[in-house]
Amino acid sequence: MQILQLKLINFRNYKQIQFNFSPKKNIILGNNGLGKTNIVEAIYYLALTKSFRVNNDIFLINNESNYSIVEGQVKETIKNDYKIIIENKNKRVFINNNQVKKLSDYISKINIISFNPEDLKLIKDSPNIHRQLINIEISQFDNNYLKNLSIYNKILKQRNSYLKNLSFKKNYNIEYLYILTDKLIDYGINIYNLRKLYIENINIYLNIYFKKITNKDGLYLKYVSNYDNLNKDELIKKYKNLYQTDINYGKTTFGIHLDDFIFYYQTEIAKNYLSEGELKNVVIAFKLAEINIFINIKKKIPILILDDLFSEIDSGKINKIFKLLKKNLQIFITTTDINNIDNKTLQNSKIFKLKNNGIEEIIYE
Repeated sequence: MQILQLKLINFRNYKQIQFNFSPKKNIILGNNGLGKTNIVEAIYYLALTKSFRVNNDIFLINNESNYSIVEGQVKETIKNDYKIIIENKNKRVFINNNQVKKLSDYISKINIISFNPEDLKLIKDSPNIHRQLINIEISQFDNNYLKNLSIYNKILKQRNSYLKNLSFKKNYNIEYLYILTDKLIDYGINIYNLRKLYIENINIYLNIYFKKITNKDGLYLKYVSNYDNLNKDELIKKYKNLYQTDINYGKTTFGIHLDDFIFYYQTEIAKNYLSEGELKNVVIAFKLAEINIFINIKKKIPILILDDLFSEIDSGKINKIFKLLKKNLQIFITTTDINNIDNKTLQNSKIFKLKNNGIEEIIYE
């Protein structure tokens, strides 16, 4: 899979620009503040309809406009045109000029693996952030996951609203709570199974890559869930036992919306044991594991984004990482200094050199 062309209108600092990319390596070179990351952010956004930098799409729109357009031509077996129109209060997505009504039917069409400094949140941040990031990753493998998650969250919202009402009423109809709980369990089981399968597949490759990069052994990703080892009957019983607690709190205190994903090194939680540099290598190993899942399970070759990698990891580790990358990947690299990149990596690259007065394209052979 390759993105051959990218058009931006009123996106971040770009009023109107078009990029024609190499199907192999693309290096975006320039000083900080010129918009290197904005380009790879646009590619990521085109695939996932989300930014890896901000939660609110309004920040993607150029300050002098009230809308933005991100458009790209992507080739897998055939070429398809993808487009997202971002407006102040909504966004619309299109494939080959046909509007796609549900984002869940759009996401997973373009597969992206991205490494950027924000990815350390996957290890160091709260369970809520862990879930958000893992949800984005799994949604690329199976758009049914996103559909199940969307329905689960709607039912959860309904259940929480009803629980709050019950907390103010002495006489209430418990039957509706039973109905909501039963639906919540069904969709929760679907989500749990997809998350569990994803983590199992990640762990096939995770430690292998971590060991190749660091020469250390014993990394794995643990899935922590209320649903672990429970069947539906056991889950129904668990929720019933918690009905009064849920009513008292006015919210659902048990379920897959409280899941967590924790990296372990041997017997220790990785963030409590490994150094900052080693944690960055954990993220790289995780991304390399994802590439293998795409190729070996989904039978698709993803696009790889390496944003500001050279300021995050020493050159020795970087060389190891590049040796581990599949040769048929399309890669996007942002950097402030091309001297950070060895000649072998530069071979067959297209370089986009950002300047104050425009962009210079260079073919490096």
